[in-house]
Amino acid sequence: MDLKVGKEIMTNGHSSGSNWTPSSWTSKEIKQDVIYEDRAAVDVALAKLERYPPLVTPDEILKLRNNLKQVALGKAFVLQGGHCAELFDYCTQPMVESMIKLLLQMSLVLIWGADKPVHRIGRIAGQYAKPRSSPNEVIDGVSMPAFRGDNINGFEPTPEVRRPDPGRLVEAYHHSAATLNHIRAALNTGLADLHTPLDWSLGHVLDEKIKKKYLSTVKELTRALRFMKTIQADSSETLKTVDLFTSHEGLVLEYEQCLTRLLSPSPNVSPTSPPEKSYYATSAHFLWIGDRTRDPTHAHVEFFRGIANPIGIKVGPSMLSSSLSTLLDIVNPNKEIGKVTLISRYGADKIDAHLPGHIAAVRESGHTVVWQCDPMHGNTQTVETTSGKIKTRKFSHILSELRSALQIHRCCGSFLGGVHLELTGEPVTECLGGSEGLEEEDLSTNYRSFCDPRLNEKQALELALEFADFYGGDQEEDGA
Repeated sequence: MDLKVGKEIMTNGHSSGSNWTPSSWTSKEIKQDVIYEDRAAVDVALAKLERYPPLVTPDEILKLRNNLKQVALGKAFVLQGGHCAELFDYCTQPMVESMIKLLLQMSLVLIWGADKPVHRIGRIAGQYAKPRSSPNEVIDGVSMPAFRGDNINGFEPTPEVRRPDPGRLVEAYHHSAATLNHIRAALNTGLADLHTPLDWSLGHVLDEKIKKKYLSTVKELTRALRFMKTIQADSSETLKTVDLFTSHEGLVLEYEQCLTRLLSPSPNVSPTSPPEKSYYATSAHFLWIGDRTRDPTHAHVEFFRGIANPIGIKVGPSMLSSSLSTLLDIVNPNKEIGKVTLISRYGADKIDAHLPGHIAAVRESGHTVVWQCDPMHGNTQTVETTSGKIKTRKFSHILSELRSALQIHRCCGSFLGGVHLELTGEPVTECLGGSEGLEEEDLSTNYRSFCDPRLNEKQALELALEFADFYGGDQEEDGA
C-alpha cells in the first residue's frame, strides 16, 4: 500500500543509508505478514494513524538510548518485562498499576543486589501483536486463522472473529495512548516514591520467605534514605518518581511505518547542536525484532535499520555467528554503543552450546551491545492436564538459564546487562514451581494467558530476589 515517505537523511548518530525510507521495507520479503481481505478498510485505518500524534517523544527515546549505552558499558542494568500478548482488556487502572508496582518492586531488589542503577522497560502499551508458527489452526474440526494478537484479530475461536480486522490497528493506538497516559500520571503522582517503599503492597505474595527477603531490602533502603536526609544529601524529587519506558515487538510494519516520524529532539538531549532531524518510531521507546523475522535480507531488518530508537534483536539457537555479525553491521553501521540489545533466548539446556560463540562473534565484530537474557521463550513446554494440553514453563529452568547466562558472560569477559521476562502482577497459575510449588494440576486454577505462560507476582519477585543474591555473590567472589 502507498504510505507517505520522507526524503533520505543523515539521522542523529547514525546513517539510515542512501536508499532507506520508512516504506523501503515494502520492497523486501516479509515474514509473519497479515493478509487483510478489505484493502479499502486497511487504507482508511492507516490514514487515521498517519494523522494521529506520536505516542512517545524523541527526548524520551534518546534518554533511553543514553541509558542503554551505560548498560552496554557495564555501568547499569536493564529490567524488561510484561505481558506475552497484551490485550485491550488489560487497559484498566488495576492492571496497569499492578504491572508498574511489580516492575518497581523487582527493580528495587535488583538495584540493592547488583549495586547498579536499574532502567525499567515494560512490555506494555503496545505489545498487542504476536508471531505464530502457523497462520492457521484447527479448532473442533474447523480451520481458522490463528490468534495473532488483539491488534490483528480476536481470540474467540470462530472464523469470523479470527478474520484480521484493520480497524483493530486504530484501536491499538487508542489503547496504547490510554495506557501510556495512566503510566505517566501514576508515576508523576507518587506511585514510585522511594521514601515509602512499604506502600508497595506485596498483594498476592504470601510466602513468608519471600516477604522476609523483600522487607529486609526495604528496611535497608529506608535506613539509607534516612541517612541521606540527615546529611542533607536527599534529592526528594529524584526519589519520588522513576522512568518507565515502553516496548513491544515491531511486528506489524504498516502500523510502525504510520507512526514513524521525522522529528527533532530538544537541544538539551540531542548529541548535536543544533539537533538534526531523525526518523523515530513513536509507537514505543524501544522495539525489537523477533526470532522469526530477523533475516538480514527481509522486511523487518530493513525497517529497523533506519529508525533512531534503540532496538532489540532476539537471538536463539538457530542464529549463526556469521549471521549475527552481518545483522549488527546492517542495523548499526556506525557501531553506536548500546544502540542494539541482543536478547538471548536459548533454553536452559542449550545456552552453554550457543552463548559463548555468539559473545565471541560480537566481540570480533567490534560492536558494543547490551546483552540481555530472555529465559522464558527457550523453556516453554506443553503438558497434558485434566483440562487438556497447556503451555507452561518451569521456574527452575528459567532461573537456571539466568544463572548460566551470568556465569558464561563473566567467564567470557562479557557483561550480562539485563533480563527480559514475561510476567504479570496478577495471581495467575501459568508457570510451574517456585516457592509456592505450583504443579501441573494447579495450572488450570487461574490460567489466563492467551499465548505464552507468564510468571505471576510471587514468582517474578522470587526470581528477582534469587538473581540479585546470585549476582551480588558472584561480584563479591570476583572482588567486583
